Amino acid sequence: MEYDKNAYLQLLSREFTNAKEVTEEIINLEAILKLPKGTEIFLSDLHGEYEPFVHILNNGAGRIKAKINDLYKTELYKKDMDDLATLIYYPEERLSIIKSRNENTPEWYIMNLRRLVEVCREVGTKYSRSKVRKTLPNNFAYIIDELLHAASSKTDKENYYQSILDNIVELGAADDLIKAISKTIKRLAIDYLHVVGDIFDRGQYPDLIIDRLMKLKYLDIQWGNHDILWMAAACGNDACIANLVRICARYDNIRVLEDRYGINIRPLSIFALQTYKEDPGKKFLPKIYDYNKYADTDNRLLSKINKAMTIIQFKLEGQLIKKHPEYKMEHRLLLDKIDYKSGTIKLNGNKYKLNDKYFPTIDPKHPYRLTDEEKEIVERLHTSFTSSSKLKEHVKFLYDVGSTYKIFNSNLLIHACIPVNEDGSFTRVKVLDKELEGKELLDYLDNVIAKAYYSGNIEAKDYMWYLWCGKDSPFFGKEKMTTFERYFIDDKETHKEKKIPYYTFITKKENCEKVLKSFGIEEEFSHIINGHTPVKSSEGESPVRAEGKLLVIDGGFAKAYREKTGKAGYTLAYNSRGLVLNANNTPPSIKDAVRYGEDLQSEIIVDARTLERKTVADTDIGKDLRNQIDALKALLEEYRKHNI
Repeated sequence: MEYDKNAYLQLLSREFTNAKEVTEEIINLEAILKLPKGTEIFLSDLHGEYEPFVHILNNGAGRIKAKINDLYKTELYKKDMDDLATLIYYPEERLSIIKSRNENTPEWYIMNLRRLVEVCREVGTKYSRSKVRKTLPNNFAYIIDELLHAASSKTDKENYYQSILDNIVELGAADDLIKAISKTIKRLAIDYLHVVGDIFDRGQYPDLIIDRLMKLKYLDIQWGNHDILWMAAACGNDACIANLVRICARYDNIRVLEDRYGINIRPLSIFALQTYKEDPGKKFLPKIYDYNKYADTDNRLLSKINKAMTIIQFKLEGQLIKKHPEYKMEHRLLLDKIDYKSGTIKLNGNKYKLNDKYFPTIDPKHPYRLTDEEKEIVERLHTSFTSSSKLKEHVKFLYDVGSTYKIFNSNLLIHACIPVNEDGSFTRVKVLDKELEGKELLDYLDNVIAKAYYSGNIEAKDYMWYLWCGKDSPFFGKEKMTTFERYFIDDKETHKEKKIPYYTFITKKENCEKVLKSFGIEEEFSHIINGHTPVKSSEGESPVRAEGKLLVIDGGFAKAYREKTGKAGYTLAYNSRGLVLNANNTPPSIKDAVRYGEDLQSEIIVDARTLERKTVADTDIGKDLRNQIDALKALLEEYRKHNI
């Protein structure tokens, strides 16, 4: 469609009705371009770990504490600075403690309100006054705006400033104002949030993470394979539902399904208890990271649910593999490779002894056929998943703000990988009716994933399972998922999941540049940012690769991975000075953070800050503002010629 300049200018003139208004807006936008670039934060592989996630949001990825230190390092003791930071992070909880100690005197309120205003001013210095005003909570917007700007010239307005504070305390509004200013500080500390995949599974509060994300205005999500799994389950893919329920049982997260998403697990529980009553199921016991949380009887129930869903999963996956030979997944048809009499299986020319020979629901002649009871379980779970209003709300949000990849300020964000061949060429992948590679593949997958949800297309819904575990899926990136081997074979050689060539290819700078160029990114200060593969820093692995062109920021947010990584996740910040990648140590609980002022401790892994500060003009937002300015200048010219 051709761009109709005159029609566009006529439309623009409805907003800016005369030359004076246009001139003022041009001046305003030109000034914004010269402001320092806002702070972007990148997180990945949150895996349901709500407390460390929310703490990073609350402390502005460490930026708030840094501002407090800049302001008060010569005036306050460390404990006082920690207390002020905690008041900002958790104002409601901290106020409750202050009141329980009878420390909430008028003097305490005045002192802390003054400090909060000073911190708010400091955090907001890189933004226009208009943007700061838009950030302010409605109920206190005028008062906070007055305090911020009275504080900047308090020699002339000290009496006015003090009068506002005195009246706020006297009228009993100080608590609410503290909460409002703290909220503003946290909003301004992080200008934009990128979540590079995998919100779900492992940890116990993915729903709380999404609830919190839904309150943010500026963010994007690059779907991870675990997100795809939940999205597919919401679409009604039964194989993905089985995988999802199995993982929840495996990681002691059944309560996520029952209590937060309203998924009815009771029929499955009854079936599992009856069917696997005599089965000890030791290999199916849950991985529990909050020790002594449940009694041993609950663990045994979870193990039976786990096994029941595992067998159902293998049957459903086998049916999909047979239905879609184009997936080339026949090597994962394993139930028909079992010798049920001897309890062995043939894999890759080798015979292995199974550690579990109890298969009461498998007919050796028809191993992928569900029993009547299993069919009923699948149907009930299908109905429960597709009718969960909370799950629908969360998945709709993932569709609204998510995508397979994102290009933002010259960085390429992808959760896992781009399929490549051994020679470094992009792998051509058959997806439904097309065969694609590289950027075109990822763009088309966006359409397929949308089709599965919005139109209920059966082929697209089936393909969502392939995206979860298929060799050429950019969300998975391994040759196979060895779920069967990990449960049933003790030989750990069979457990290995070999990565696709992307992970060796991408370790060279020139290959990263090749990938970036294929996505239209040729700026010198550009990076590929991945998650998905936990960085084993305890074994000497580094998240910084390819001479700094590749940053892998999966650092073990989930407790399940921390033993491997030796860390509790990475936080990548990109501000006007450049990139800073922090490795997080074990985060405090919110309870300890509130009571003792504990904060998330981290160490800098890479500091790619530059001498020349980046401004808004250097960002994608800056490019959009430049286009707006060009259009406004054209409109101004038309006003001056009296054509409009």
